[in-house]
Amino acid sequence: MRAPLALIMIATAVAVSGCSSKGLRDIRPQGSGPDEFGVLPVKPLTQPKDYAVLPAPTPGGANLTDPNPLGDAVAALGGKETALVPGQGVPSSDQALITASSRYGVPANTRVALAEEDAAFRKRQGRWTRLRLFPVDRYEQAYRKNALNPFDQTEAFRRAGAATPSAPPEDE
Repeated sequence: MRAPLALIMIATAVAVSGCSSKGLRDIRPQGSGPDEFGVLPVKPLTQPKDYAVLPAPTPGGANLTDPNPLGDAVAALGGKETALVPGQGVPSSDQALITASSRYGVPANTRVALAEEDAAFRKRQGRWTRLRLFPVDRYEQAYRKNALNPFDQTEAFRRAGAATPSAPPEDE
């Protein structure tokens, strides 16, 4: 009677362990998803003074909430907010900003190239680890060799004479 009960308990434990959530550590793509660089922070919405007289919609144009998103982005990078007019290119006053940000070159297909390189890297790293009885952290598994040990780094900086903040104990 003990053997079947033990087998049932082990089978239940294996079945329940597959229900855990990996959260952000599951690095496999879940779909095409949104473009994280296409999301612009906007100003708060405002209530119109008169609902009977509303402006006509301008698809692809400026809006009342965020009239100059490109100018706001230029200002955040250190340029002049009013200098950038959509469709007129980069003004000469911001040419130094463009030169500094593209000093190492700007390939046109950066996002695609990085995605392909990362997929190939993860595939090489996970060649012998595809079959697992229990869920594993693929992120930690793939990038284990690239991870820094924070405690070793803190000690190295302290030995070099750099002031470092206190760190939590290693067993936490």
